[in-house]
Amino acid sequence: MLKIGDITLKSRLIVGTGKYENFDIMRKAIEASDADCVTVAIRRVNLEDKKENLLEHLPKNITLLPNTAGCFTAEEAIRTARLAREVCRTPLIKLEVIGDKRTLMPDTGETLRATQVLVKEGFTVMAYTNDDIVMAKKLEEAGAAAVMPLGAPIGTGQGILNRLNLQLIMEEAKVPIIVDAGVGTTSDVTVAFELGADGVLLNTAIAGAKDPVKMAHAMKLAAEAGRLAFEAGRIPKKRYATASSPEQGLVQ
Repeated sequence: MLKIGDITLKSRLIVGTGKYENFDIMRKAIEASDADCVTVAIRRVNLEDKKENLLEHLPKNITLLPNTAGCFTAEEAIRTARLAREVCRTPLIKLEVIGDKRTLMPDTGETLRATQVLVKEGFTVMAYTNDDIVMAKKLEEAGAAAVMPLGAPIGTGQGILNRLNLQLIMEEAKVPIIVDAGVGTTSDVTVAFELGADGVLLNTAIAGAKDPVKMAHAMKLAAEAGRLAFEAGRIPKKRYATASSPEQGLVQ
């Protein structure tokens, strides 16, 4: 279970709804992932045409996480969040303010400013940011219900580039830490959970796969394995070998 603000999710995997070949594949992939929360770029939702409105093609009883994708200022993101609350009827918002068009890296200053405003307006803010330990703390202090540091730049499939920073963020946080962006394959999801992530959000790794439905199912299994391994507690890394069978008690 993953608790964010007043909302409880049964799956720790959150998946996106963009980049799929068609709505049928999108729906089947979401179902295969077993995710019960999906992120939706509200500025890309066609509200005028029911057939083209992706909200009409989602599985039943899914939790919507609208996002502010495509926003480059705090003002843009705040307006988009307000629109999302009206359309999706949810206080949840994935706050995303981009600072660079080529790398799609977040503008953390604008993100922090928008977080402060939206929290005061009653939003449950899940703030997308870089793997900056200080900024993650500032977003938490500003009232973010979850902090979402990137594993790598959006859509790159590079995986977890800075494990140490993510671990340090997780160790200090008192709110859920959800690794967002950069996932390429199942091992990236497993690593994120083994490091202690409370959740993982991904889109391109599933939607861009040769078989999105199979990849979605694989991501589900990877998330379960990674979280279970974290809870089990891995052995410490050692510099030298240690025999699996102790020498004490061996018959000479």
